[in-house]
Amino acid sequence: MDAPTTASADKGTSGGNGGGGWFTPRQEPAPADGDQGASDGRRLAAMRPVGRPTTPQDEPAQEADRRTPPTTPAAQERISPSVQAPRGAAAHASQAPGGAAPQTSYQGAPYAPGRPEPEPAGGAAQPVSGAPQPAYGSPRPAYGTPQPESVPAPRGPERTPSPIPPDAVLIRRTMAEVGPVADKVTSYFYALLFVRHPELRQLFPAAMDTQRDRLLRALLTAAEHIDNTEVLVAYLQNLGRGHRKYGTRPEHYPAVGECLIGSLSRYASGSWDAETEAAWVRAYTTISQVMIDAAAADELLAPAWWYAEVVSHDLRTPDVAVVTVRPDQPYPFLAGQYTSLETPWWPRIWRHYSFASAPRSDGLLSFHVKAVPAGWVSNALVHRARPGDIIRLGPPAGSMTVDHTTDSGLLCLGGGTGIAPIKALVEDVAEHGERRPVEVFYGARTDHDLYDIDTMLRLQQSHPWLAVRPVVDQQAHLQLPDVVREYGPWNEYDAYLSGPPGMIRSGVDALRDIGIPSDRIRHDSVEELVTAGD
Repeated sequence: MDAPTTASADKGTSGGNGGGGWFTPRQEPAPADGDQGASDGRRLAAMRPVGRPTTPQDEPAQEADRRTPPTTPAAQERISPSVQAPRGAAAHASQAPGGAAPQTSYQGAPYAPGRPEPEPAGGAAQPVSGAPQPAYGSPRPAYGTPQPESVPAPRGPERTPSPIPPDAVLIRRTMAEVGPVADKVTSYFYALLFVRHPELRQLFPAAMDTQRDRLLRALLTAAEHIDNTEVLVAYLQNLGRGHRKYGTRPEHYPAVGECLIGSLSRYASGSWDAETEAAWVRAYTTISQVMIDAAAADELLAPAWWYAEVVSHDLRTPDVAVVTVRPDQPYPFLAGQYTSLETPWWPRIWRHYSFASAPRSDGLLSFHVKAVPAGWVSNALVHRARPGDIIRLGPPAGSMTVDHTTDSGLLCLGGGTGIAPIKALVEDVAEHGERRPVEVFYGARTDHDLYDIDTMLRLQQSHPWLAVRPVVDQQAHLQLPDVVREYGPWNEYDAYLSGPPGMIRSGVDALRDIGIPSDRIRHDSVEELVTAGD
């Protein structure tokens, strides 16, 4: 599962692989004679998706915010694993002949969308990763206001402590046991998936390291918030929408659930029992249903991806470029959001980049990209991309946007290419004609890394309510968050952070220390999942 970032997944710190998500299209392989399943002696029964996606009549297309399916009471009830098992909870089979372990049954209602499979305009079947793609400029379905495709760190309002549901206790106990061997758990998961469904392997990127990390982070997030209905439902709905660009279909979820539980049962043997397995099956059933429903509703409103042509490539430093593209159709987004991006040179590998400006009248989109060692996509964009090249964009995502219903000041911390969404936020405030104070701290390791300082200073000259303070580590001998402590007070400000994961962590800590409440601190981070209320 994806987890987003603010400007670049690399942020100048890593060159990881984005991959194609957990789920890719597959055909059910014919069962081989004598299949013994996984090496732990268990062969979980095939899982089937449960329920059905939201129907058109359930999702009016004329609502103001059409890209966000409403979180219905039914959806919220489904996500709570402590209540009655959702449509098709696990039932443990009797002992199999020959002494085999009981099989897990995932017997939900068969998936029935209630409408034909969606096709792009023109009658071509919806393409999937690894399959031939439609030509640039092909018409796409209508779409509405952008909403996040995935969120890295579900953060909700602080809640009054309440009893933890029994299933949540069991799930967290499993996660605590597998935590020390997390890499083995996720590696074994993919081994099971590719052994049992070998036709899937060619649809995934060659390198799977980051893919394994993303799986674990998604699991930890779901486990952490399994009893927080409001936070978890929103998180899963965004994941379901975001996975459309990989070609994920409802029938792909059962194979993932089967192999996930097989992997957990192997490495959580100390706490794994029938009750724990039933809790995980119930949780996965409801989790997958929320994702299926969100993706189905989104199909009515937006394409799974956009094609975009590179129209400008500005090399600011030897390893930083500003890339401007023209999408094949209008692309709605909000200042401070980001998107996922795929290049033609590395198919099925997506990276997240923030929009470097507020929405423009000419429809162009700009991104700040830093090439990092072993960064496949970042190096391709900086050193290989040229005007005329075609890339693909996923849906807009992210919640680091300006609240224009208040007059609070904005305290913005941007490190490295993290200055891109900060610049977009400043432009957004200016376009709304507001005079609220905006304080920008632009952090870099050296003067050379302040590649966009001239742009920021020009904005400062044009807007008296804007203050831009460059912070160079090698000169100040202080990290960016530490410098912010020396200014203020910030009690009347909303805080926005964008940059490398380490800066995000220390920045959040510093802002909390100086009295800014957690619900007024906004950021997106791919490397770290910040839990609600921490």
